[in-house]
Amino acid sequence: MAQRKFGRKSGPRKALLISLANALFKNERIETTEAKAKEVRGFAEKLITKAKKGTQHHRRQVMNKLQDKGSVEILFNELAPRFAERQGGYTRIIKVGPRSGDSAPMAILELVE
Repeated sequence: MAQRKFGRKSGPRKALLISLANALFKNERIETTEAKAKEVRGFAEKLITKAKKGTQHHRRQVMNKLQDKGSVEILFNELAPRFAERQGGYTRIIKVGPRSGDSAPMAILELVE
């Protein structure tokens, strides 16, 4: 599946996804553009699925992706047990209308309860 480019080269694009995923795990909700929300959703859900397995190998894989020890601790200690019974669909996207500056469609990406 082709991913969105966001007018960035691969390095800055990966950094954007990582920072949005870290913010999502720390705050449990973020407000961003619809396109960015849709792109980070898949990235974050794969990491939650790995965290649910809970092995040292999966912890290292997630740490390699997120590059933030605090987010990894939150993911493994708080979020993984919360989603233990859920088979997927850990996030929800709520559209909130256009941004006032440039009319970009905005959305809230949040973790479900």
